[in-house]
Amino acid sequence: MQKLRQEISGGRLRSAYLLGGSEALLRDDALAALREAALDGASSDFNFDRLDGESAKPADLIDAVHSLPVMAPRRLVWLREPEGKRGKGLGDTLVDLLPALAEREDVVLVVTANQLDRRSRWVKAFQEPAVLVDCQPPPAGKGLVTWIREEAKSQGVALDDAAAQALAEFTGPQLLLLRHEIEKAALYAGPGERVTRSHVLGTASDVAEDPIWDLTDAIGEGRTADAMVVLHRLGGAGAPPPVLLASLAGHFRKLVRARAGEAPRGHPFAVKKIQRQASRYTAPRLRACLDAIHDVDEILKGQGNLDPTLAMQRLVLGLSA
Repeated sequence: MQKLRQEISGGRLRSAYLLGGSEALLRDDALAALREAALDGASSDFNFDRLDGESAKPADLIDAVHSLPVMAPRRLVWLREPEGKRGKGLGDTLVDLLPALAEREDVVLVVTANQLDRRSRWVKAFQEPAVLVDCQPPPAGKGLVTWIREEAKSQGVALDDAAAQALAEFTGPQLLLLRHEIEKAALYAGPGERVTRSHVLGTASDVAEDPIWDLTDAIGEGRTADAMVVLHRLGGAGAPPPVLLASLAGHFRKLVRARAGEAPRGHPFAVKKIQRQASRYTAPRLRACLDAIHDVDEILKGQGNLDPTLAMQRLVLGLSA
């Protein structure tokens, strides 16, 4: 992501990008940066196409890429999950399109995928001048601390090493939650002040783990009424919707991995609970749940007219059904 930002700030915009990996925040950030750079203030009504791999046909992708920009230097085409279960032929279409796109300056193609099979022809086709942007979550430890430092820098926040370590230890690899915790600590420290470990500890989220677990357990076990009660209680206690959403995203990513056969980590009781909850969902249903979480994240960022509280309520209803 850092390399992508450097390229964009340096004036380089490629014709095709593949944003691949399980961390939705990294994919969203990369897409937002590319959208801003590609459209550069031009109207998105005529110069931005969004295609979904579950429903788009190869002809839709070809038409979108070959359409000319309207009163703008370029247009942006976004294709989500080209290997959607109901979508067919999009991978082969990408293989055919990418070489021709290398000669184009009036279109930018962005493909996003939660999971990648790097052996696939269409994934391998994203070679220079196209590029694959790794959107995997940073590993725990030094990798996560490095991400925290880079995120603080992008926010214009001076963060000392002890504060970065405290954020990593307290929050773990929940990137959306980490982003908000950095913002809170910076506000607590004051304008222009360096954020220290004491600032982090003083502003650490007061949403206790147990109530969060109450919510994820009620959803994962299909107890819809209980889930709605817990959501209301957390909201009344002042839990920020983005923090709750980050917890839901992390929980459902655990369910996806468990459903795929990856052994969960942690206490044996917690492991069995994750495996039991994962068995309630099919793999396509879990992917749909992550898509729904992503859509609500966009609403919380100001896209659309739906009230954030109502969006969270609808989400919890859908996830627990």
